[in-house]
Amino acid sequence: MIHKELTNKIIATFYKVYNELGFGFLENVYQNALYLELLEEGFMIEVQKPIDVHYRNCVVGKYKADLVVDKKVILELKAVDYLVLEHELQLINYLKATDMEVGLLLNFGVKPEIKRKIFTNDRKKSV
Repeated sequence: MIHKELTNKIIATFYKVYNELGFGFLENVYQNALYLELLEEGFMIEVQKPIDVHYRNCVVGKYKADLVVDKKVILELKAVDYLVLEHELQLINYLKATDMEVGLLLNFGVKPEIKRKIFTNDRKKSV
């Protein structure tokens, strides 16, 4: 599994934040708390990292990833009742637009939810 140890540490940190804050805050509260915890764990964190979307060598759109950990894993955070397919597809599109291959969709919902997504670089060459 790609970046297994790193994603396991991120997930443990997610649960630490969730267990302390619980459900009901806005997404940016969880983002700020997770950012602080990940920094404390010694990770390099980029917040609201811009991602350019290219089409025929032209930038046709821009996204912002909530958090990027160690330039390896994109974190997409949600604070919704439950995750839906569109949330997963959003993360996959972020992966398609970057050289990163692993993303975590983390929901600070009524029940904590985690989805791990992979889109490998060899697949990106054909996209």
